[in-house]
Amino acid sequence: MAAGLKRKRTGEPDAIPTAVSKVSKFETDRDITTEIIALPTGMDTQLQRIATSTRTPYEKKVWSLLCQVPPGHVSTYGLMAAHMGSSPRAVGNALRRNSFAPQVPCHRVVATGGLLGGFKGQWPKDGEGITIDEKKKLLRKEGVRIDEKGRVLGTPWSAFV
Repeated sequence: MAAGLKRKRTGEPDAIPTAVSKVSKFETDRDITTEIIALPTGMDTQLQRIATSTRTPYEKKVWSLLCQVPPGHVSTYGLMAAHMGSSPRAVGNALRRNSFAPQVPCHRVVATGGLLGGFKGQWPKDGEGITIDEKKKLLRKEGVRIDEKGRVLGTPWSAFV
């Protein structure tokens, strides 16, 4: 944290959505089309656990955002950070402190170039976390494809609301 800056803390937890409403980008004759995007199945319990935890509001926001990434998909530290107006490193640090893993699926976040990055805060081993085999196993079990060079195949999920 920069010298002279203090973090503002509030006593009230941030609202954690159980279903998300997204307004489309077009309006016609004052009608707004709304699309309901459901969170992946089974996340309600995890969102409640996050909301009632004693962790920082920032960590809660990161973990709640993470719950939007569906099984079989990955997002990136950069996409999550851009959505939050934060930095990829700050997102990674919050994910490193995720005490609810793997139910709150931090293994679904990879580096922008598709490399798996870290996992459980364990670094480095040839540029990847030393527990990376566990991350690969979790992702493959969900159907994520990883090439022979250790890069995730496909487009990262970015439909955060």
